[in-house]
Amino acid sequence: MSAAIVDVTNEFVAVSKTAKRKRNQRTGDSVSSQKMQIEDSAADDNSRPAYPPVKREKLDNKVEIRKVSVPAHRYSPLKENWMKLFSPIVEHLHLQIRFNLKNRQVEIRTCEATEDIANLQKAADFVKAFISGFEVEDALALIRLDDLFVDSFEIKDVKSSLKGDHLSRAIGRLAGKGGRTKFTIENVTKTRIVLADQKIHILGSYQNIQIAKRAVCNLILGSPPSKVYGNLRAVASRAFDRF
Repeated sequence: MSAAIVDVTNEFVAVSKTAKRKRNQRTGDSVSSQKMQIEDSAADDNSRPAYPPVKREKLDNKVEIRKVSVPAHRYSPLKENWMKLFSPIVEHLHLQIRFNLKNRQVEIRTCEATEDIANLQKAADFVKAFISGFEVEDALALIRLDDLFVDSFEIKDVKSSLKGDHLSRAIGRLAGKGGRTKFTIENVTKTRIVLADQKIHILGSYQNIQIAKRAVCNLILGSPPSKVYGNLRAVASRAFDRF
């Protein structure tokens, strides 16, 4: 048998613009048909039954808890003022509160009588402010008003090189003679300040906290109280004139 050899030659055919247009049209038709199929499938998904959200009654069994640790030096004040903390949390916020002797923590949780879950965080902030050193009457403002906060920081966060006598003098500049400097800053900025060793806690609105914090930082950095008073009154007057 004789094998037949066939030559296959590749011929390049010039494609005209009309052929290109027809080819692109066919490709566009196929893409559009695919989009229509996807849209039809999406429409089918939308036609599925929608399940309503879970009712509030079914979520009432879930209990939310907040825990506030109590340092050793605040045990006695907590014991003396326990009823002042207990009454507003239980009677007004409708929460449950107890002091865990084993863990040394104040535990606050919701119950069936709790109307608003946000009250739990208010109560935790109230107790935490008292543990930080604020008076009960001042800390109660966190429950009554919504735009109050507590900002805490340390003196070494402002100037880490302060040690020994320099650190003691910085604390003395913050307090002033008989606490006069601290009281002046509180009255001008409408805040409350607690000096707990090297920690500083400021209670007030966000804007007032920033003004008081700037004055405290200037005192820590070594500015004389007279200069801080002048800057403080100028800044406070400008801020309060805006409202």
